[in-house]
Amino acid sequence: IETNLSGTPAMDKLWEYISSAKENPKPYNAELAGNVSSSLVLNDTDNWFFVNACIPIIGKYKEFFKKTTAFNSQSISKNDLPYGLDNFWVNFQKQHEFNPPHNHGGIWSFVIWVKIPTDFREQHALPFSASSNMARASDFEFQYTTMLGDITGSNYCLDKKSEGQMLFFPAKLLHSVYPFYECDKERVSISGNIHFDTGKEETHG
Repeated sequence: IETNLSGTPAMDKLWEYISSAKENPKPYNAELAGNVSSSLVLNDTDNWFFVNACIPIIGKYKEFFKKTTAFNSQSISKNDLPYGLDNFWVNFQKQHEFNPPHNHGGIWSFVIWVKIPTDFREQHALPFSASSNMARASDFEFQYTTMLGDITGSNYCLDKKSEGQMLFFPAKLLHSVYPFYECDKERVSISGNIHFDTGKEETHG
């Protein structure tokens, strides 16, 4: 599921969380697959982002995929199981850094691009990328197997217009982030994992 948070209170709240994380940094690198120099824990104050941004998109996801086998096999269509935002962090990615193919824990995960200092057109035009039949410099990609067992991918080309875009997907879906080049600015993204929260009596979704 894709949505755009640009210009919304949710995006303003995320910037607040990033500022707070920088003031009281709690490194998160050791918990992540990313080969990224700086990752910090975010605090979802008063559960604001989860309630106002995640719960609505969970509803959309469940409605859209309610008839699929994968959805039902995870028992996530049952309304008697509450959810919670278990992990929440921000990545500050510098040029040449990358996130290898990996998945997450929990039921769902999301990524939100906050700051994109590059344009995929320029990145793909770099000589080493332009000469390839699979230009991927600076891209985000999902990887999965087809019904024939082939490994394939779904690619997202990032530029300034990607800022505020949120992807919401099954936590076990393999994904990776390719490095960008010839840019000294940071690429900032936020990620989180949603789990069943059996400690809550209130049902969300």
